[in-house]
Amino acid sequence: MADKEGFLKYKRQLQDSRSPEERKKDYKEIYKPLDPKVLHQQAARCMDCGIPFCHNGCPLGNVIPEFNDAVYQKEWELAYHILKGTNNFPEFTGRICPAPCEASCVLGINKDPVAIELIEKSIAEKAYELGLVKPKVPAERTGKKVAVIGSGPAGLAAADQLNQAGHEVTVFEKDKEVGGLLRYGIPDFKLEKWVIDRRVDIMDKEGVIFSKDTEVGSNIKAEDILQSFDAVVLSTGAQHPRDLKIKGRDAKGIHFAMEFLGRQNQVISGQLEENPIHAKGKHVIVIGGGDTGSDCIGTSNRHGAASITQLELLPKPPQQRTSLNPWPEWPMTLRTSSSHEEGAERVWSVLTKEFTTDKNGNVTGLTIVDIEWREVDGRMQFFEIEETQRTLPCDLAFLAIGYMGPKTGLLEAFDLELMENSLPKSRNYQSSVPKVFLAGDMRRGQSLVVWAIAEGRECAVEVDKFLSDGKSSLARRDKSFYSYEDNEISV
Repeated sequence: MADKEGFLKYKRQLQDSRSPEERKKDYKEIYKPLDPKVLHQQAARCMDCGIPFCHNGCPLGNVIPEFNDAVYQKEWELAYHILKGTNNFPEFTGRICPAPCEASCVLGINKDPVAIELIEKSIAEKAYELGLVKPKVPAERTGKKVAVIGSGPAGLAAADQLNQAGHEVTVFEKDKEVGGLLRYGIPDFKLEKWVIDRRVDIMDKEGVIFSKDTEVGSNIKAEDILQSFDAVVLSTGAQHPRDLKIKGRDAKGIHFAMEFLGRQNQVISGQLEENPIHAKGKHVIVIGGGDTGSDCIGTSNRHGAASITQLELLPKPPQQRTSLNPWPEWPMTLRTSSSHEEGAERVWSVLTKEFTTDKNGNVTGLTIVDIEWREVDGRMQFFEIEETQRTLPCDLAFLAIGYMGPKTGLLEAFDLELMENSLPKSRNYQSSVPKVFLAGDMRRGQSLVVWAIAEGRECAVEVDKFLSDGKSSLARRDKSFYSYEDNEISV
């Protein structure tokens, strides 16, 4: 590395954010512009470590020390080409990834890790600024046609890769705009939608065909897809939300999180005039302590909720790693999101008992009880604590407790065999129907956007091999060395 003492000279520093009171007034990105000097210093913190564990921490296998060094040297074109060799959409992951690479950073053993996510985002934005992100139309076409069902991160990554391999790719999206979870699940204050539009425009110019308002099984038949295309990639995600089966669940004012978040994104984009689920002046309870629950908090704050309480079944995580959770494992520590900073009460180790309602069927409260976790026969179990039951005021509740798997209908339409967990059977991304492949959450279950992109890339390799007599020109995740040559990443 260019500055082998950078990690000793500079402390970790991220972008400053706008104040909570200011940013709650809009849905714009919360961060202020970054001083280039700060970015240069952060890139210098990357150590010349013998084994860069960040490679393995990243599901995409990003070649992190190399692009950090290029940023330090201000060689932006080199940095971008190194990054794009493993990541189709660094402008997405640079904004919304929880950065498992940083959790595996060697510097993180006894100091704050390198700000990898910030550097990744900065490389992507600098590349657009310098005109390095340009449409690259394949020189030759194979004559093979591929249908990608679903335009979330997995579908977009698979489409991008297969198009570059020379196949004719059509992406089918049931909604009015492309993006899937990126567009209709993640709030604009984390990912403004012009970021998606900018990338989709590049893909469109490269030859990817986007068919919007097209739902397979509704206005187009699975049989027609199978007859018209040489291969099919299913990447519609794990959209079947986990429900909460307690008394009063059917009361008015109780919603799955994505009903709320998706409609708010439609309001911001102009597809809806007003969100029919509105938190203004209401006592909001968010059930579930993950990212989706946090997004409900941020959106409710922007609506002007009277109060927001987030409930979590599990105990409150520690501030620091414990001896049972050593580096380079993912740290099971307390995380405070930007939405939490904007205002919410967080309650851990509680069990929901029942919703209370008024005579008109509207939710008025949620009865909860504190629980204690104990190890019984080698497994952790929870037990209710006596005399801790109480009822919290609740005018609006959001269920953000995960997803069970793909929605019913699509898998049945393609007559795919399923496993006991309702996910489709697959081997090397290929389903029980030879020409139908799987990628993303619908194959591996609910996961991260960065994993979805990795899934799309790996699935594309298998589809390319299926269409090309067992051979593929596309790079795989398990390759560990990439070299920069003639504006390409060669493996």
